[in-house]
Amino acid sequence: MEKYRFIEDLTSDVMFEAYGKDLKEVFANAAEAMFRVICKLDKVKQKKSLDVEVKAENREELMINWLQELIAMVDIKGMFFSKFEILEIDERHLKAKIFGDDIRPELGETVVKAVTYYKYNFEKTPKGYAVRVSLDI
Repeated sequence: MEKYRFIEDLTSDVMFEAYGKDLKEVFANAAEAMFRVICKLDKVKQKKSLDVEVKAENREELMINWLQELIAMVDIKGMFFSKFEILEIDERHLKAKIFGDDIRPELGETVVKAVTYYKYNFEKTPKGYAVRVSLDI
């Protein structure tokens, strides 16, 4: 089963779909897809880890808040991330450990400003979950 795929390559947005057999997997795969846009994911070592906790009213909002929090962590911590371990999750809350390394120019790809609600969709599927996300770049 594919983890994610990129849909439209717009000039101001990047859109992808991420998939997972459960909530843990779809949240981790969405983060990985987003960081494939932000940095050269395969070259980002997992030298440091951070704990992240996110809350929301429902799973749709939780996904947006999760990805927004990760974008904020790039700026706040000056790091790129390449591994996302969801430790606890339900419809309104997640705890994760994220792994990465300090930002270096040669690792950068595209600056992602925000996650948008443009064509956003998060659904339960016969195989688990699928989410469609647009990133403002």
